[in-house]
Amino acid sequence: MKYQELRKNAESIAHTAKIEVFQLDGTAYKLFDKSFSPTQVFYEAMLQTMAGEAGVRVPKIYGIEQIDDRFAILSEYIEGKTVAELMEEYPAKKDYYLGLLADTQLDIHSHTVSDIKKLKHKICREIKSLTMLDDIKKYELETRLASMPEHNKLCHGNFGPDNVVIDEMDNIVVLDWVAATRGNSAADIAKTYFKLALSSTELAEKYISTVCEKSETSRQYIYEWLPLMAACGLCEKIPSEREKALLYSWLDVADYD
Repeated sequence: MKYQELRKNAESIAHTAKIEVFQLDGTAYKLFDKSFSPTQVFYEAMLQTMAGEAGVRVPKIYGIEQIDDRFAILSEYIEGKTVAELMEEYPAKKDYYLGLLADTQLDIHSHTVSDIKKLKHKICREIKSLTMLDDIKKYELETRLASMPEHNKLCHGNFGPDNVVIDEMDNIVVLDWVAATRGNSAADIAKTYFKLALSSTELAEKYISTVCEKSETSRQYIYEWLPLMAACGLCEKIPSEREKALLYSWLDVADYD
């Protein structure tokens, strides 16, 4: 299929600077720009397939297709609304949807995997790559990382209300597995915390309270991962100075000791 043919016949669902998503006849086309190699596209499709095989409900992968000089992941199109959309549409039910998110994330963490990247290795590489931090700060973060327990739980890597869909049959489907790793679930929850906090600290704190209550996990245990996950966040594209300032504030290791 040619790109112009896809644009003409398919419904545009979403787009970012480097990715476009279309829907055509019940199939979702996640089309990557030229900067993505075939290996990167295949790896993302593999991660989503492995999450499904582990027991998480995800869109079924149909295959990879080359469209002109770009590659697309073809998958099952999920008809429904994201939890982010539902929280905006029904603000009085926000606590209910936070509970649903917590249950979904804890269910993901109930699965173990062995054939994908280790979260601690990923964090270590990202800390080393940060040019805006001095060697002392990097050493503090690397020392903290080395002391943290290492698990093999399935971690989504970017879990939040924008990538959890409730379909027409009230099934919960989790999207966007490109950042999936195996590791400590508290780190994955910490990543969700700061993802939520970038828009609302109150919402993030309420989410942590909900997760801790449901999982009988210490809030402090999750907070110990915040400096590490904030460092990872600095490796990503930060859209505003306010958000960058929040991430820098979480890097202060002493605040979480």
